[in-house]
Amino acid sequence: MRCPKCTSIEDKVIDSRISKEGNTIRRRRECLECGHRYTTIETLVRDGIMVMKRDGRREEFDREKLLHAIRAACHKRPVDLEQITMIVDDVIDALEAQYESEIPSRAIGDEVMRHLRRIDQVAYVRFASVYKEFRDVSEFMEEISNLGKPKP
Repeated sequence: MRCPKCTSIEDKVIDSRISKEGNTIRRRRECLECGHRYTTIETLVRDGIMVMKRDGRREEFDREKLLHAIRAACHKRPVDLEQITMIVDDVIDALEAQYESEIPSRAIGDEVMRHLRRIDQVAYVRFASVYKEFRDVSEFMEEISNLGKPKP
C-alpha cells in the first residue's frame, strides 16, 4: 500500500479488525519511511456482476457508483459513512442472493430505496427523485405523501 504522505510502498500493518458484518477488514498501517500512520479498508471484490440498464445496455457493476449515489442522497443528513457502507453491502448481498450474474438497474434502485426509507426519509425522497425521474412537483409530492403509508 502506498503511503499517502511520502508515497513509499514500504509499510507494516499495526492492527487488523474485521467489521461487525464480516465483509470488510480495517487495517491500521505505518509507513516504514516516514512513520505516518493511515487506515485502509479491504472489501470483497465481486467479479462478473453486470447491470442491465433501462435502455437495454449492460455495464459492469460498480460499487463506488452505488456508494456515491447513496452518499449524495444522504448529503448533510444525519447518516454517517458507516451506515452508508452498510446499506451498500446489504443491497449487494440482497441482490446477489436474488440474481445470478445480471441485475436489472431497477432492482438496485428499489433495494436502495427500501433501505433509505427506513433510515432517513429526506435521503429517501432525494434518491427517489433521481431514480424515479420525477417530471414535476406533483410526482414529488405524491412520493412524499406515500411516506406516511405503511410499505407492503
